[in-house]
Amino acid sequence: MSDAEPAGTGMANQRRKQDHLNISLDYNVGGGVSTGLEEYTFLHQALPEMDMAGIDLSTTLFGKKLAAPLVISPMVGGIDAAAGINRSLAEAAQALGLAMGVGSQRCMIDDPSLEYTFRVRDVAPGILLFANLGAVQMNYGYGVRECRRAVESIGADALVLHLNPLQEAFQPKGNTDFSGLLRKIEKVCRELPVPVIIKEVGSGISEKVARKLNEIGVAGIDVAGAGGTSWSRIEGIRAGERAAKLAADFNAWGIPTADSIQMVRKGAAGLPLIASGGIRNGLDVAKAIALGANAAGMALPLLRPATESAEAVVTALQEVIEVLKITMFCIGAADIPRLKDTPHLIKKERG
Repeated sequence: MSDAEPAGTGMANQRRKQDHLNISLDYNVGGGVSTGLEEYTFLHQALPEMDMAGIDLSTTLFGKKLAAPLVISPMVGGIDAAAGINRSLAEAAQALGLAMGVGSQRCMIDDPSLEYTFRVRDVAPGILLFANLGAVQMNYGYGVRECRRAVESIGADALVLHLNPLQEAFQPKGNTDFSGLLRKIEKVCRELPVPVIIKEVGSGISEKVARKLNEIGVAGIDVAGAGGTSWSRIEGIRAGERAAKLAADFNAWGIPTADSIQMVRKGAAGLPLIASGGIRNGLDVAKAIALGANAAGMALPLLRPATESAEAVVTALQEVIEVLKITMFCIGAADIPRLKDTPHLIKKERG
């Protein structure tokens, strides 16, 4: 999950995080736009000429091998409940050989006593782990030092800097000064000793923005397109009736995930690309990869299982992985490179 509001008391930060968690669990937080993935279908191959048992789902992302092209996307941190959720997610990632990102660590930077809510290395020593901060914080006193601390405090392999202008516009006392951020992100990319990944939080990344990010040396992009969780809706619910009414005007805002994948591929052809934003099952994962992603990220479908146990998260992810494997079998794709290059993903004809 992302971050906003100027630094205040520790209690204010924790209240905001608890609100985000409660609303995500208890409300319909989807926007009024689809991912666009439903516009694509795979052309079934009745003679795949392969053994399903031999399908290889493994891939390499930012120098680490994953057993399947899945990232548990950033969700929570900074509150007691987040500690258990993050550890359940991390244990599942470790058991299945997947990647994981923690929620925004700004509250931890402001209040070091909250660091424990993000620490998961003891239960997930081998996973690809992403630290996470809001890029806009570079205009509110943060710099390379804070980025380095976010990474080192949890033993992360890379840093995600998230972009969330729409959310900031609706969050009470949101941080809306996004001026000059590109050069500050470039400085972090140049000086931080780990890869820096740019991620939206639900409105997608355009070809123009992807090109700019590629030019300044980011290591990867997570599109986080429209069609999944709507942070304007969440912040509208938090802020009250008037804000909710204004936020409703933006229900259909954003670049659908399917479109954003293709835009980023044009703007930053060689960069590792994570597709998130409304990814709900293994078929979505397969479509995202066939459209050009290197891996797919999931958050909301794993949140409630993570409040139960690591085993519940494993069960949910195993279903995603099984559907991904069956999809690949039925189009004759024996591994992830063949899925990525498949000629069998087609766009449905309208009307």
